[in-house]
Amino acid sequence: MRQMAWRLLTAAFAGLLALPVALAQGDASLVTREAIAPTGTLRIGLYRGSPTSLLGDETKPDARGVGHDLAIALAQELHLPYKLVVFANNADVLGALQGAGIDIAFTNATPERARTFDFSPVCLEIELGMLARKNSPVNSLSDFDRPGVRLGVTAKSNSDAKFTRDLHQASLVRAGTLQEAVALMAKGEIDVYATNKPTLFELSDQLPGSRVLDGNWGAEHMALTLPKGREGAVPYLAQFVAHAREKGLIDAAVARAGLRGVAP
Repeated sequence: MRQMAWRLLTAAFAGLLALPVALAQGDASLVTREAIAPTGTLRIGLYRGSPTSLLGDETKPDARGVGHDLAIALAQELHLPYKLVVFANNADVLGALQGAGIDIAFTNATPERARTFDFSPVCLEIELGMLARKNSPVNSLSDFDRPGVRLGVTAKSNSDAKFTRDLHQASLVRAGTLQEAVALMAKGEIDVYATNKPTLFELSDQLPGSRVLDGNWGAEHMALTLPKGREGAVPYLAQFVAHAREKGLIDAAVARAGLRGVAP
């Protein structure tokens, strides 16, 4: 059954990619391909382990992730070749984007980041939550900030910034990658991990006995993201996102990635 469902989702996704994007303005020349991909190749920034970015081996047909699928669909709509540039974590993706080493990513659109990047309209809203390891002393979002609790975050992430600022009694443990976070939780060196729920569910699958806690401590607003200074591409991205939503491409990418924790 799972293999059949996977084939159906893959076929649906392929069919959606084949659909022409009927932009109201006609074609991408109004924005120019150079504004989006000045090298002539759309360089797509991804990081491993998150269904919002990249799951699987990027060189294999089963590679997936909402950012992965949407950016490839964008490249195909623009009739551009693309290159997947894979990083260890989202902070490295954003660093490369800021330095114009890549052209596009899929990440949380925040007011702080708007000073550095340009965003499409929001494609997806996802909950922020916490994952408790097996035998964790933390049982709810209301009792993690106390002495002796070790709260894990991804280094240089929004979660890192928030809990560096707001944590009072628990100690903060920074993991460089999601793979490192899994290892630290498996060894009992992190009691509870904070990030977006789709990623937490992926981590939970690798940690028997762990559980994603009920509730949330906020939400992320995921959008296609460009380096600052490419504002001319934003109207085109807005039309692309509207069409992708209308034709079900975003829903298909969510289903293909098995993304859980999407806010209503």
